[in-house]
Amino acid sequence: MKYMGEAPQEELATGERSTRNRVARSILDHGPSTVADLAKRLGLTQAAVRRHLDALACDGVVEAREKRVYGARARGRPAKVFALTDYGRDAFDQSYDLLAADALRWIAELAGEEAVMAFARARTAEQSAAYRAAIEAADPEDRTEALAKALSADGYAATARSAPGPQQGEQLCQHHCPVAHVAEQYPQLCEAETEIFSSLLGTHVQRLATIAHGDGVCTTYIPRSGHPTPQTTDSASASTTAGRNPA
Repeated sequence: MKYMGEAPQEELATGERSTRNRVARSILDHGPSTVADLAKRLGLTQAAVRRHLDALACDGVVEAREKRVYGARARGRPAKVFALTDYGRDAFDQSYDLLAADALRWIAELAGEEAVMAFARARTAEQSAAYRAAIEAADPEDRTEALAKALSADGYAATARSAPGPQQGEQLCQHHCPVAHVAEQYPQLCEAETEIFSSLLGTHVQRLATIAHGDGVCTTYIPRSGHPTPQTTDSASASTTAGRNPA
């Protein structure tokens, strides 16, 4: 017997999948998130979010991690955040990773690693034309935010925030990287991107973490004028082999 207002099982399943996709997409756009964060963003109860996260975890789409804490840790159990797995990121990627990696391997074998770096710089320079226009139109104190919005328009789900701790600066966070799997093999892509960020913002920047290296978010430190970066490096590109930064 079907009760009034009862939806067919197929419709219920479709609704579940739709909400589950929204949960995964929110993690992609905002980075590793707590149950409370997701519930607030999506207008769901925390119980509903946990149910969807359990299903996504069973499917291998998300995984639970301990939230990274800056400074003194508060008492009690560390907060748990949920991040996309490589498999989960693949569900949103429609890139030709294998083809791109094969092409770069062919370039490296034919002309050497320097040619791969030259390609990465040329690709990033072409990509950055729109970023430069957005940055130049913004006030100096809003340029990191302007770059984040321009990157988001290209699918990087980027945000800007004040750097935690004593550093006087900002962090540019890219919660998604369409070329992460290729960059695992060819970090020149990350190096060229970091160089162009430095050029666009007119200051030395430091890459603290990358998705390609296994971190949860690509994080770039941008000092405020007159303040040094947390660590000294010899070039504008900085290091792209930072320690893991899961949250």
